[in-house]
Amino acid sequence: MVKSKTMTTESTIATTEQITYDSDMMSAELDKIQLNKSQTIKGILRLVICSAIGIAAFFVSVPHNGKSEIIFSIIYNAFVNMFGNFAYWILTLIVAGNFVCHIYFKYVKKGTLESPFAKIYDNDTIIHTFLYALGFIYVVLYACHINITGFQGPEIIIGDSTGGSVIPPIVLGVFGIIIVGAIFMPFLLNYGILEIIGAILEPLMRPLFKVPGKAALDAVSSFVSSSSLGVLITNRLWKRNVYTEKEMVAIMTGFSAVSIGFAYMVINTAKLGDHFVKVYAISFVLVFIIEMITVRIPPISKKKDVYYSGHVQTEAERKNDTKFSFSLLPLGINRAVKRAYIAKNVSVEVKNSLKDSLLVLPQVLTMLSAIGVSGLILAEYTPVFKWLGYIFQPLLVLFRIPDVSAIAPSIPVGIAEMFLPVLVMMGSGVTVCVKARAFVVLVSMVQIIFFSETATVMLATKSPIKFWEIVVCFLERTIIAIPLASLVVHILF
Repeated sequence: MVKSKTMTTESTIATTEQITYDSDMMSAELDKIQLNKSQTIKGILRLVICSAIGIAAFFVSVPHNGKSEIIFSIIYNAFVNMFGNFAYWILTLIVAGNFVCHIYFKYVKKGTLESPFAKIYDNDTIIHTFLYALGFIYVVLYACHINITGFQGPEIIIGDSTGGSVIPPIVLGVFGIIIVGAIFMPFLLNYGILEIIGAILEPLMRPLFKVPGKAALDAVSSFVSSSSLGVLITNRLWKRNVYTEKEMVAIMTGFSAVSIGFAYMVINTAKLGDHFVKVYAISFVLVFIIEMITVRIPPISKKKDVYYSGHVQTEAERKNDTKFSFSLLPLGINRAVKRAYIAKNVSVEVKNSLKDSLLVLPQVLTMLSAIGVSGLILAEYTPVFKWLGYIFQPLLVLFRIPDVSAIAPSIPVGIAEMFLPVLVMMGSGVTVCVKARAFVVLVSMVQIIFFSETATVMLATKSPIKFWEIVVCFLERTIIAIPLASLVVHILF
């Protein structure tokens, strides 16, 4: 891209060089840019080609191994499978490196070094030290269990119901998601499609959910690909000043639902495969209804209307009075062309995306291992969640949910792992009726927050939300979901 050339019209406010290095500018600033004919053509070509690649990667399903699968899912699974069991040694090196770097930058050379790695560990506490060590222990034991013949690790850590339910499907899965996602995310985020989606959906998303229209992309990407990806996309857009702190937390805790594939696995495990479309469609609707409520109450409502850069969001930027009109589409396309034009070359954008992702990769994988496995150990080997289930029994009785004693412990266990509620219910030794099974599945799917994945990614990426706030958001979503899900199952099951 030419850098020093000045734009041709008198109304232009910046040179191409200035625009190039300010690719995170907001919509109002985009509106002030004037492009000449050749620049417009270049922007259109970038918009169409790059956005098509991004949309195809994340949203298009193709036949694969006898079933329909998202292209992104095929690629990241192929990437992880390429390493075979050696992937567990790679994972061990990553979490070991994270622990060593944490000790070095946090305690040995604290505050004396200026580097991207040093900044990552600036805000770590003694709790992080404990979790990083724990994650390392879990991963090492599991890697030895998989790769060393005759090695017998503690069943409580490497068992199928604990480490086996977290490390292979989730930790290794997120390893592939982060790396492959870093390659494809710039096509989706940096070349204009967000501007089109944002302009069209702003009138809906802003009054209902108090977030920009662009948040719709986060919701859809989560539902069709991965909840971790939804959190990572939201975090990336927050750091690009697309979302304020409040918007970021609202989107991250409310729209990062599990993927269609994982949802099918959960629904099928509950022996509701014949009702898949109905259950999944209901959960999709409930996610948005619950979000309309939670965004208006603490802790989300108390978050700051401030962008990552420190800029305070103005009333004009919130556009509370925006109404739908057909002129929004041309406006979105105009902004999209400009966004695509001022974006850096694809190679540069992908390189920067990979760099950012690799910086957070060690922490995310270590935290997933530590918190995910620990949560499942609590669920499988202690009565903690059973005791917590007693808290929800009066609500279940109030809304006439059948088989209360069998399903009550499954309600709070969702904070450890989204799959656990169904596993706890089906392993209760009681034959649970269809209505109760549907209720548990619906509640677990709309809780959104679970520490084996989404919540841990939120913490590891230094998102503006505290541990206790995550727990409160989970409880709020659960309490709101119970009457809504009970109403639905009484009517439709």
